[in-house]
Amino acid sequence: MKIAIGCDHGGVNLKEYIKAYLGESGIEYTDFGTDAETPADYPDIAEKVSTAVRNEDFDRGILICGTGIGMSIAANKVAGIRAAHVTDTYSARMARQHNNAQIICLGERITGQDLGLEIVKAYLGEEFAGGRHERRVSKIMEIEERNINGVKI
Repeated sequence: MKIAIGCDHGGVNLKEYIKAYLGESGIEYTDFGTDAETPADYPDIAEKVSTAVRNEDFDRGILICGTGIGMSIAANKVAGIRAAHVTDTYSARMARQHNNAQIICLGERITGQDLGLEIVKAYLGEEFAGGRHERRVSKIMEIEERNINGVKI
């Protein structure tokens, strides 16, 4: 499994904590930045990670900012991406199982390191369940397609 990971200045510490786990677990990852607590714009990082995941250079992505909300909004603007803002392990598992989320978004300021790592473990340990969920995910992607092309509903 190959992971794309990135953060803005509000997520540097949690990102480093997660990277340590990934490295210790033998999970390949690429860090898309940032590496400092000096201000960085989350949309820039979200676009890089989301594009790399959409292009299938990576299997999944992890984005971190102060709350996870900004990263989630920005990541979901990249066509073909389903990014889920998660704050607990159950939501992380369901984001993958039911929604086929390719990216999870975490908030360092609201989650903390230990819970953040447990969320990542839960997410990475799941696969898309398919079945009845496939129809629903397809409908999400149809909404995206209609709106990309400017089709009036």
